[in-house]
Amino acid sequence: MMTFGLIALIAGAASALMFASIVSGALISLVLFYLAPLPLMVVAIGWGPLCASLGGIAAAIGLGALFGLPYCIAFAVTVALPAWWLGHLVLLGRHVGAPPDATESPAEPEIEWYPVGRILLWIAGFATLTAMAALLTLGTDADTITSTLRRGLMRILHTADPQTTGEAEQFIDALVRIAPAAAAIISMMTLTLNLWLSAKVTATSGRLRRPWPNLMTAELPTMTLVVLCVALAFCFTGGLLAIVAQITTAALMMAYALAGFAVLHTLTLALKSRAFWLGSAYAVVVVFGWPVIAMVILGLADAVFGVRERFLRNRQPPPLPTP
Repeated sequence: MMTFGLIALIAGAASALMFASIVSGALISLVLFYLAPLPLMVVAIGWGPLCASLGGIAAAIGLGALFGLPYCIAFAVTVALPAWWLGHLVLLGRHVGAPPDATESPAEPEIEWYPVGRILLWIAGFATLTAMAALLTLGTDADTITSTLRRGLMRILHTADPQTTGEAEQFIDALVRIAPAAAAIISMMTLTLNLWLSAKVTATSGRLRRPWPNLMTAELPTMTLVVLCVALAFCFTGGLLAIVAQITTAALMMAYALAGFAVLHTLTLALKSRAFWLGSAYAVVVVFGWPVIAMVILGLADAVFGVRERFLRNRQPPPLPTP
């Protein structure tokens, strides 16, 4: 029990230090800030969600004592809560199949693990919550949020270049408009990266208590498409509701982009140079960014038309002729 508590405290302290490093202003602190959920996610998957919750509570209290209540709440909402819940979902499973007959030797029960697609949906939800919480620190209505964002960006621009032109101000206005969606996309990608890294760490150490999932089968629940359409419609309403809708839309779009990569892995199964083409696709998306739209379209096409299912069905060998 003492070892369990010590692991929880070490993970919480590591996450808290990485989260608080942002106050230094150094460039490396930005990387550490985005990787802050990683230690808690590792212990959540390797030692259980209770370990992560203890470490997260201790870290939040420590940050609150050192930096004040806002840091405590921000850490709890954006780091501790997602790490604890996502770690819980990774280990969530249930026994499936009929119970063995009493006359037969007992077999190992088959476990159905929580689907990867639903975990992606939870990540999108946490990304929406994180981005919205960050924007609400700037104000409680749309006008206040946008004006505060614009003043902050203008201050940065004036510091870099005192002679600001009209084109620069137009660029700032464009950044303000896309800032809510960009915040959701960054939160979505960093949470996904942290969860993948934590699962890899625990798998390498032999503490991953579930088999590594087949990521090519990741697909979002059917109702996700309905939620996306509703969020898109509310993007044109204006006010705070439109900002929330933009954040939700961006997070769900990135979830469909990740599903699109799963579709791409499936569609390239028959290629001889599969690793080269997949590596090229990832490199293009990372370098240029905007080609991720193609992955979004691919993920949406699979959700509507069942692209993967059709492809796998056509790849199956024809049935043998009956005698």
